[in-house]
Amino acid sequence: MAVVFLLGFSSGLPYLLTGQTLQAWTTEAGFKLEDIAALSLVGLSYTFKFLWAPLLDRYAVPWLGRRRGWLLVFQVALMATLAGMALLDPSADRVLFVALAVAVAFFSASQDIVIDAYNADLLAPEERVLGSSLYVLGYRVAMLVAGSLALIAADHVVWGAIYAGMGVLMGVGIGATFLAEEPVARGVRPRTIVAAVVLPFTELWHRLGARSFVIILTFAATYKFGEQFAQVLTFTFFKREVGFTYTDIALANKLVGFAAFAIGGILGGLLVNRLGLRKMLVAFGILQASTHVLYLVIAVAGKNLPVFCVAIFIENLSFAMATAAFVSSLMAVCSPAVSATQFALLTSLTSVGQRVFGAFAGDVVDALGWTGFFLVTITMAIPGIILAWYAGAISNSARDALAAANQKAL
Repeated sequence: MAVVFLLGFSSGLPYLLTGQTLQAWTTEAGFKLEDIAALSLVGLSYTFKFLWAPLLDRYAVPWLGRRRGWLLVFQVALMATLAGMALLDPSADRVLFVALAVAVAFFSASQDIVIDAYNADLLAPEERVLGSSLYVLGYRVAMLVAGSLALIAADHVVWGAIYAGMGVLMGVGIGATFLAEEPVARGVRPRTIVAAVVLPFTELWHRLGARSFVIILTFAATYKFGEQFAQVLTFTFFKREVGFTYTDIALANKLVGFAAFAIGGILGGLLVNRLGLRKMLVAFGILQASTHVLYLVIAVAGKNLPVFCVAIFIENLSFAMATAAFVSSLMAVCSPAVSATQFALLTSLTSVGQRVFGAFAGDVVDALGWTGFFLVTITMAIPGIILAWYAGAISNSARDALAAANQKAL
């Protein structure tokens, strides 16, 4: 569980460096609103990572095993590309700067593929909710470092120094990789590229059935769609529209948001174990969507730090609960032999709202204003909430079937 937590940190650290923190750097560099929104396309690797995930199921580097070997490769690559970004001025070297940001997103998405597969392979069914909570908690700690700590530092040092420091912190992931145990191989690993590409999809299709297959994929794409779409411009909303300083935003996330996230992760795990995954997916989805109303409250209250802190607390609490249940539900349907590709497919769909449609967020604000924008993000969550009821049942059935198959094999 300690390794899962540390790998969560390694996964979460580069994410904001191509997302909200990149928004902050480019906002200060004077990028136009539409250009900042367009930078959401930098992270398209998170959406399409399933395209090269079969290679990570099929091949292994000649050290540390199939999962840990690839982890080390991508973590070293992340250190190097973050160092490259640190040396550039985004205004003067815009093309190269964006290219390196794309590379960071690619290596980060690739690391996520392997970490997700590692967790799915390693954690027993009864460990998955707790494991997911600790993984997400580690992820969130890293987001606080790459978000809140970076924003506080931005009031005192140049952005290049901040990105260089984040590259050094990738050493935490490298340490976790050496501490980790390689999961015991289960199932037959694909022996050819064709098998590595085809088998994960056909296996999931035949095991779940056509109807359940479509429901799970659609659920993965829609459950966090509204939240992901909103995140494209939330920092710009807090900074430009409301007038909070970097330090205000950072401290609210650091002191209030982290406490809420830690509580939410534990509370979410307890509620799922007590009341069941199916009910909690729906309840957490409703709570997650409802928190977008708080953005409207912030807009009305203006630069009011207590109101901002309350909003951040509720948002992070709901995010942690929903994410722990969501990740656990996706993990339950993956087969160990091809978990990298299957989990990559499912989790890549979760970023569609930000990485594919996020470029249109600025247009929505221009057309409807900030109030209309956040109301739109609330309605975007409705399909995912409806599908959560069916997806929860499918995940439970898939979990039981895989557990029975593993027991039979033993």
